[in-house]
Amino acid sequence: MSDLKNKILSMISEDLEEIEYALKENLNPYLDLVSQVASHILFSGGKRLRPLLMILSARICGYKGEMDKTYSTIFEYLHAATLLHDDLVDGATLRRGKPVAHSIWGNPITVLTGDFLLGRSLSISAETGLPKVIKIIAKITEDMSQGEIHQLIRMGNLDLTEDEYMEIIRRKTAVLMQGACWTGALIATASEREEKALSEYGFNLGIAFQMADDLLDYTSDTSILGKEIGTDLKEGKLTLPVIYSLKKVNSEDRIIMEKIITDKNFSFNDFKILIGVLEKCGGLEYTKRLASEHIEKAKKSILFFKPSATKDLLLNIADYALVREA
Repeated sequence: MSDLKNKILSMISEDLEEIEYALKENLNPYLDLVSQVASHILFSGGKRLRPLLMILSARICGYKGEMDKTYSTIFEYLHAATLLHDDLVDGATLRRGKPVAHSIWGNPITVLTGDFLLGRSLSISAETGLPKVIKIIAKITEDMSQGEIHQLIRMGNLDLTEDEYMEIIRRKTAVLMQGACWTGALIATASEREEKALSEYGFNLGIAFQMADDLLDYTSDTSILGKEIGTDLKEGKLTLPVIYSLKKVNSEDRIIMEKIITDKNFSFNDFKILIGVLEKCGGLEYTKRLASEHIEKAKKSILFFKPSATKDLLLNIADYALVREA
């Protein structure tokens, strides 16, 4: 895994530097306080995957312009806005190993800074001059909001179905990666086939990325993950490993599962017991397998592009999404 990560980083180091510069240059808040709060989440160690996907998607389609880094900030601002809002809704305490913004500046300032970042992303999308891009960004914003609401109203429900879970992660995660790749193709005036391929790549990568993220809540640790393990469960979020296991579990183990899931103050030992049940029922393995299937779909969708370093990079990023530790 570390070899793959180092290989990817060596290929994108210059792009990442330019993304960082663009994020600072295009933030443009009127108030210093907005800049402080936005910077707290924007420059706290994010992977920059979404802006990078937009840039690489444009590049593989032959983009020769100079605005790709600026346009890529749309997707990091959108992502940061949702993190500010989600942490507040979830009552989180840590994000990327740091105290969450609302614990420092309070709820009102944090919410409004998130709103500012949403507005900033829409303003930059308008600068593309492409109505289709503006429509994509607006639809992403709608979807992410509805995905969060859907998850919120079903919080803690043991009867949450796999179909509902898939719809939630489609809206919360997949559409943003899909939109980043699609927008990259659009600014490069790509063919319809290229647009469709990169849209499918981003969508399937997004689904797999979220499944892998949900697995990390049961397989990683706080020092690597940057947040407490078991956080999803304590917040009442039932993800695929649990949903699948609840369908397969025997009556004795189901009682154990339900007791732990419904106890928001479950102990570390309880959590280890739950992980054992998830392993026994195949919930972790099933989630890995399904995520792997979506990665294969993502990779297959872009195979027709001619060989290039950019194509190799997109394929490597897809592989890394499955094996990352944070």
